Amino acid sequence: MAGEFELIGRHFNWPAPQGYLGVGDDCALLPVATGHRLAVTTDLLVEGCHFFPDVDPETLGHKALAVNVSDLGAMGARPIGCVLGLSLPRADDAWLAAFARGFRALADAVNCPLVGGDTTRSPSGVIISVTAMGEVPVGSALKRSAARPGDDLWVTGVLGGAHVALELLQGRHPQYDDRLDALQPCLERPIPPVAFGAALAGHAHAAIDISDGLLQDLGHILKASACGADIDFGLLPVHPALEGLPPELVQSAVLNGGDVYQLCFTAAPDMRETITDLAGQYGVSASRVGRIRAGTGIHVGNSLLPLGADSYAGFDHFG
Repeated sequence: MAGEFELIGRHFNWPAPQGYLGVGDDCALLPVATGHRLAVTTDLLVEGCHFFPDVDPETLGHKALAVNVSDLGAMGARPIGCVLGLSLPRADDAWLAAFARGFRALADAVNCPLVGGDTTRSPSGVIISVTAMGEVPVGSALKRSAARPGDDLWVTGVLGGAHVALELLQGRHPQYDDRLDALQPCLERPIPPVAFGAALAGHAHAAIDISDGLLQDLGHILKASACGADIDFGLLPVHPALEGLPPELVQSAVLNGGDVYQLCFTAAPDMRETITDLAGQYGVSASRVGRIRAGTGIHVGNSLLPLGADSYAGFDHFG
């Protein structure tokens, strides 16, 4: 059986880009451009909480990095590198090869090289920790506190797919199982618009990635910015595979469903043409779905169903 360092060398000792010091020393060394700040984010994925034990390891490798680089995009930061912590019950070479393949494919796609990390034995299930780093020009970060009354409210991608996929995998709504093939990639292989997020720096005001539900995550922006928001439900981009599902299921999935890893951001109305052009340039769908206003709270107009006081609740690990 291969030991820890042999496994690291076999699966994760990838060449570092020129100017980097990567795997093999006590610390990695990463260059940060003059006039930029370092952006750092970290996320944990725990078996049984964030993913099913039988999930395909290649898709898990993809998602482990995706949830982190999504945060970089939400700050307007360009990825420059990441480190991986991996705790495993046993050293399964085939599992590690597939995990590394999925992780590296996304790392290469978004230019976020793996430059270090750690492996340990876990007493119960797989635990994954990724820390991703990026750079953003000074004064251009898309902070949650920067939304302004009068801003347009935008959302990238489509909503609701990951939530319904999760519920189908949990055995709920078996009458709609025929939709799982179309929806499961939303849950297991999200494609965060990282490069588009970095391009928004200096053009948009505030942003957040939708990880715990649109209303809950937008609520973080509104709290930090001391603003309210109006959303037109009819303008929200709904995954096409949700067409024909019960209205209450669609509404819950779109407004409260997590694991989306798309952007919710605000920008001045005079940025509409610029944002539309950037979305086309980066192959991203960006929908203008409402506006930021003075006051507090979120008003959802033209919703399919009345929204109660608990309708803003998204995912909460300790809720």
